[in-house]
Amino acid sequence: MREEASAAAALTTRRDDRLVMKFGGTSVKSIDRIERVARHVMAGRAAGYKVCVNVSAMAGETDRLVDLATSAFGNKAARMAEYDTVVSTGEQVTAGLLSLVLQRHGIAARSWLGWQLPFQTDARHGAATIHEIDTSSLGDSLEAGEVAVVAGFQGIDEEGRITTLGRGGSDTSAVALAIALNAGRCDIYTDVDGVYTSDPRIVPSARRLDQISYEEMLEMASLGAKVLQTRSVGLAMRYGVPLRVLSSLGEPGESKVFTQIMSEQEIMERRVVSAVVPSRSEARVDLLGVPDKPGVSAMIFTALAAAKVNIDMIIQSQSRDSASVNLSFTLKEQDLSIAQSVLAERKSDIGYTEILADQNVAKVSIIGVGMNDRSGVAAQMFETLSSRGINILNISTSEIKISVLVSSEYTELAVRALHDSFGLRQSSA
Repeated sequence: MREEASAAAALTTRRDDRLVMKFGGTSVKSIDRIERVARHVMAGRAAGYKVCVNVSAMAGETDRLVDLATSAFGNKAARMAEYDTVVSTGEQVTAGLLSLVLQRHGIAARSWLGWQLPFQTDARHGAATIHEIDTSSLGDSLEAGEVAVVAGFQGIDEEGRITTLGRGGSDTSAVALAIALNAGRCDIYTDVDGVYTSDPRIVPSARRLDQISYEEMLEMASLGAKVLQTRSVGLAMRYGVPLRVLSSLGEPGESKVFTQIMSEQEIMERRVVSAVVPSRSEARVDLLGVPDKPGVSAMIFTALAAAKVNIDMIIQSQSRDSASVNLSFTLKEQDLSIAQSVLAERKSDIGYTEILADQNVAKVSIIGVGMNDRSGVAAQMFETLSSRGINILNISTSEIKISVLVSSEYTELAVRALHDSFGLRQSSA
């Protein structure tokens, strides 16, 4: 198999004695934090697991390395082999440090880099896709009683050059390792103790979810929730990898405080709405006076796709001139200047009269697998926002998500209102 999800054969016979533990940048940002990580690993071993650890770079280190690489060459460095050689070193340092700390505690441990497994990928530097992982030596190490500490985020292409999986790629490499090792579980350790119904900084009454489906987590990740990388969730869902999100800051041992990410079919009672997620990094483009004839919309969105601009919400409305329409769509704020440039270059071909841009917008979404078979959810959402005087600019939906675009000044009010309306707040008991 030649795709990201084929990092190894599917989980046919799960090895419940094998555990993959992934620790993010904030969990390893100092020697003191790495010492705490080592205690979590030792607790896993004490519980009878053969432990494979996947680590990120120390918090802020990848940003520093990216800055160095771009200073040396420019923004286009991100697609070059030498860029990956530079930015992958952060995980190498962390893997070595954790191995040293474990050895100081008398634990047999060794570090593994992407090329040593090897962790085979394609050659798309800065955004590589996993092809396969050879875990024969890694498996032998685990069976011999060693803790395997694997540098996340990195691999090697067919020509032997180092590659990286894109920002947040350590989550994806951890899940891929769990698949390759047929591990019984993959635990993702962060600085929070699970997945919440909303951002607690906006909604103090937000509560931790004991369980959430892969589908819901995938929607949350795609909207910018930073608990897990989108690719990692999709990979776990495809192969049914049991995932837990828990805090590395708690006391080491078998924690009872976490969020389990699982199949929708395994959740006994499906919630109508599980979470309310804001996304502030949005922008809206309005194309006025677009000719109302076949092929024009295709021309617009083909040009944007060629520039790798992802489009989200799209609304078309009739203009005052019956021969033309107004086209509105949203995109990531970082892509706005690219989109404006592309559309300006194609203005004579497209034939629109004016282009407007608005960065003072935000997307607010409600997510829940229970929307599939429950009517009235959209009506409740719209009525809730209307009662707070919040105007809806754009709307998009999927089977388990409804998103609205609102003026950015109403973001927090909208999130709190919807969180209360759908009964997501913590119990006062």
